[in-house]
Amino acid sequence: MSEAPPRAGMTPRFILTCIGVGLAAGLLSGLFGVGGGTVIVPLLVLLLGFDQRRAAGTSLAAIVPTATVGVISYALTDSVAWIPALLLAAGAVVGAQIGTWLLPRVSQVALRWAFVGFLAVVIVSLFVVIPSRDAVLELSWLVGIGLVVLGVITGTLAGLLGVGGGIIVVPVLVLVFGASDLIAKGTSLLMMIPTAVSGTIGNIRRRNTDLRAAALIGVAACTTTALGAWIATIIDPLLGNILFAAFLTFIAVQMALRAIRAQREARRRPKEDR
Repeated sequence: MSEAPPRAGMTPRFILTCIGVGLAAGLLSGLFGVGGGTVIVPLLVLLLGFDQRRAAGTSLAAIVPTATVGVISYALTDSVAWIPALLLAAGAVVGAQIGTWLLPRVSQVALRWAFVGFLAVVIVSLFVVIPSRDAVLELSWLVGIGLVVLGVITGTLAGLLGVGGGIIVVPVLVLVFGASDLIAKGTSLLMMIPTAVSGTIGNIRRRNTDLRAAALIGVAACTTTALGAWIATIIDPLLGNILFAAFLTFIAVQMALRAIRAQREARRRPKEDR
């Protein structure tokens, strides 16, 4: 059996860094209905020297309490669609397995560029379609099937690219299913909980999670998630769309840079092999 990766000591810097990362992730999670992994993973890699896999596993564990507080916050304003969230989660669990299976078989560079293209379309659409706060997510057989399909796609992309479900689910619920921005965010956070729990169990078995860092980040995030959710309820939907578009632009730039880096490395390898 392989040895567990080395772990950083519980130094003041380690503790303060985890708390700072958690505060930022919690605010974004509550404000946008995302898990916060897009903030947690790169900061753990850059600031604490985590490898990508361990950072992703730690982030997923921290998302569980963060998303739970977010769901409670949105539920207080009746902004969670419970059954649609469960349908999304069921599809996402299946999709995550598909993504894991496809991972060694699909070009990561092509996928990243395709995802950047998807985000570009979503960003433009956010300035065209302004969600109504009175809109509801009406459930029918057709909508139910669509939600399961969306969950499968979300889970597959999560398994392939390591992106959080909220980045995909929130805009699609608003733009395609006609949900309000608040219901989309609350429903997205609820969908993440079973998915994150399932993934965390697997990561703990594979020793890909630093539970101390996850606990510090998760507890810190819980203190700002409710604040983010409250801000989401008081700002104008148009301003909410603009802020979300800015956040998605940041994600798209990150994905594009990774794709460019991977292409350069791929070109360099044949020369090194000669």
